[in-house]
Amino acid sequence: MSAAETRDGAAAGSGWAGARGTLQQFWKGLAPRERRLVSVAAALVFVLLLWLVALRPALTTLRTVPAQLDGLDGQWQVMQQLANEARDLRALPKVAPEQGRAALQAATTRLGDKGRLTIQGDRITLTVTGVGAAQLQDWLQEARAAARARPVEATLTRAGTGFNGSIVLSLGGSP
Repeated sequence: MSAAETRDGAAAGSGWAGARGTLQQFWKGLAPRERRLVSVAAALVFVLLLWLVALRPALTTLRTVPAQLDGLDGQWQVMQQLANEARDLRALPKVAPEQGRAALQAATTRLGDKGRLTIQGDRITLTVTGVGAAQLQDWLQEARAAARARPVEATLTRAGTGFNGSIVLSLGGSP
């Protein structure tokens, strides 16, 4: 082995080995009481790191998961109700276009001057001005149940205590 190889090997090994040797000398230079204090401090740091990295995240997860599961279960139940409602609506017999238009006109009449219906083929547009949320919800439910109409576009803005805008519906099986 050449002198250069010995130097390179010593330099490479001196990184960890040198630091370890320096640390051992430092440790041996401490009084027994100081060694105990350093050991206790190192143990406390270890316990703190264990708490921060392993235990606290796990305990936080255990605390928050039940509430999240309840929320997800509620969402799942709503989705099941909507799926059942959609299945039931698909099973209903088709409504003739004339009968559907008549049902929509009757529902719009109940909105009074707050709603106006425009019919263009199989597309029907309801234009509302200041209609309340409950009235709009009732109208949409009646449109879906009595006329088998489905919304294809809605442009609504909140105005005071009601809504302004328009809803475009498609009758029957038309896209």
